[in-house]
Amino acid sequence: MTETLPLTGERTAPGIWHENYWFARHDAAYRWITANLAIMRTGRVLDAGCGEGYGAELIRLAGADSVTGLDYEDTTLRHVSRAYPQINLVRGNLVQTGFADHSFDVVTSLQTIEHLWEQPRFVFECARILRRHGTLILSTPNRLTFPSGNWYHTRELTAAEFVELVEPAFDITHALGLHHGKRLRTWEAQYGSAVTAQLAAEHDEWDKNLAGLVRSTTYADFEIRPDRGGLDESLDLILVARPKDARCAR
Repeated sequence: MTETLPLTGERTAPGIWHENYWFARHDAAYRWITANLAIMRTGRVLDAGCGEGYGAELIRLAGADSVTGLDYEDTTLRHVSRAYPQINLVRGNLVQTGFADHSFDVVTSLQTIEHLWEQPRFVFECARILRRHGTLILSTPNRLTFPSGNWYHTRELTAAEFVELVEPAFDITHALGLHHGKRLRTWEAQYGSAVTAQLAAEHDEWDKNLAGLVRSTTYADFEIRPDRGGLDESLDLILVARPKDARCAR
């Protein structure tokens, strides 16, 4: 059995019970894109900032012709190579990847852009390496609802800021928000915010109701939907976009 990647607070990973809520929240976005975007089932896909590798593996299992995981950290990439050996791995800088122009049909980068100092440069790099009719899928925590204090995040974004960041190089086709589903909402109606409760104490001090909720949470406990009234109440933000013009990336 492959060892679980150590938890540092920079990225989430499966198999850590007290991290399970956050893992399931990330997992929900990957599951949505593989289920709802037909382009994920063909072509060359880059998962930029692949982390533990579970998302890249889901994309591969969805039927992509090839999946490349890009990350900067050697320990993480060694783990991915053991846990998901069919993922192609590249160590590199997300804002200067080294890939040729128009190399990929799809670029995914989920819960990554908030970690980057040069966010606009990353967006234009995605435009450069995507084929002209390719697809970019980005997600990020909503600054209006995400707990403050994650020192790995260089700049968190509101929905308006996220759109403003992406629009110079891309036409946005989907703007979506991730929310708690019925089971989580029902729990919170009785006990209060699940996120606040998790952050209020160390996991070995959680009561049985909270511990049980966290252990049992899955991707199915989240809803991803367009919000016609605005995305400000969502937990995470997801944008799907197509390059405006390959020349804009130069």
